[in-house]
Amino acid sequence: MNLHLRTALLASAVALGTALGAAAAQTDITIGMQLEPPNLDPTSGAAAAIDEVVYANIFEGLTRYRADGSIAPALAKSWDISPDGLVYTFHLHDGVKFHDGTTMDANDVKFSLDRARAEGSTNAQKALFKGISSVDVVDPLTVKVTLKQPNGGFITNMAWGDAVIVAPESIKTDATKPVGTGPFVFSNWVKGDSITITKNPNYWGTPVKLDKATFKFISDPTAAFAAMMAGDIDAFPGYPAPETLPQFEADPRFKVVVGNTEGETILSTNNKDEHFKNKLVREALAHAINRKEIIDGAMFGYGTPIGTHFAPSNPAYVDLTSLSNYDPELSKKLLAKAGYPNGFTTTLKLPPPSYARRGGEIVAAQLRKVGIKTEISNLEWSQWLKQVFKQKDYGLTIVSHTEPMDINIYARPNYYFQYDNPAFQKLMKDLDAASNPIKRAAILGAAQTMIAEDYVNGFLFQLARTSVINAKIKGMWKNSPTQANDLTGVYWTD
Repeated sequence: MNLHLRTALLASAVALGTALGAAAAQTDITIGMQLEPPNLDPTSGAAAAIDEVVYANIFEGLTRYRADGSIAPALAKSWDISPDGLVYTFHLHDGVKFHDGTTMDANDVKFSLDRARAEGSTNAQKALFKGISSVDVVDPLTVKVTLKQPNGGFITNMAWGDAVIVAPESIKTDATKPVGTGPFVFSNWVKGDSITITKNPNYWGTPVKLDKATFKFISDPTAAFAAMMAGDIDAFPGYPAPETLPQFEADPRFKVVVGNTEGETILSTNNKDEHFKNKLVREALAHAINRKEIIDGAMFGYGTPIGTHFAPSNPAYVDLTSLSNYDPELSKKLLAKAGYPNGFTTTLKLPPPSYARRGGEIVAAQLRKVGIKTEISNLEWSQWLKQVFKQKDYGLTIVSHTEPMDINIYARPNYYFQYDNPAFQKLMKDLDAASNPIKRAAILGAAQTMIAEDYVNGFLFQLARTSVINAKIKGMWKNSPTQANDLTGVYWTD
């Protein structure tokens, strides 16, 4: 054989092998999740697990969160704001279709926003839309939103999962068969096990690199460890067994990524409860808690102590942990002053995440030392949502609030911890009306201080985002600026 020909054939074979290798890069992924969503419509459910499946993957809003926490255009390619800050004119992308083939246009935006702010709305974040005065269709690709007063956070509000755009044709079945405009299409839901989504071949924007993604629900930390080690799970954001992270760090098959979340983990207190309606009792509760012991014992050191409901990563954060420092003797004195020298008994209802179950045992032991005895109930997620979140049937609970910049929930008297303070409600109105960053930071500081001094809840720690990921996977979020497993930029390397 001619040497040149032989060399050429070898080169071709190498090139073919390289091409085949590139073509063989994996295009499906299995993501571990601690909680199964109760439904898949983010506009009518409070559970973070809903957004963890559908945000940016199936549903899209006018704007969206980037991985770094900044806000980017989404279905709206641009917008204009009137000089008085009251009118937002959104210009929509052309050619966008819902997964059922219907066109997404300004009428769908109007439908979605009007539905979210309607009197009978079941949107868990209805307050995001209360400042809207009217939504008007200018033409199919232009929609005008008029506010009652200026709101410096309105564009950010539109990036929440609760503000995604839905269609009247499919909204009735979105809870079980979601129809959005995103780069993935809902495929299958095996209740109690997994949800599968597949690549949208008709996506209006940049196509995703994955063909299929499966969200596998594993709440038990031991089972999560076994599934990762066996390769049954490719990535587990919010990995529930931090004590095993050193084993993954030592294994070249994996990478461990530790980032921030917006998850304020709180010992939530029913402010209308017969005991906790007394501020002295709430203050006693706060001083009975040893945050370090909880972070070390439940989270193996992963987590940042907080003294108010605000993310330490935010520039406007105020460190107020000293207001609720661990002081069991002071706690006993406060209980006696409140009329409970011998303590009392209350309920501690815990949802499935390991931070709640493990943290709950530690908190119960700490409270017992000052005379507060707790009757622990371990609830499934659907039970917690019904009993605690909706029916407000609880004394204490532990939960992470993973929504971004959600201190405004303390301005809702009917929210599940039932804090009703007109002064705080006014602060939130002032915040909505402020656009100057310095003024907003000052208001946020005052708000943080007010709820800390009122001891509304027991403020424990900011949840870390501990992820275990196959070393060949790129594009997973390190931090969690919103509750999402955004797969739009995820891909495998060889």
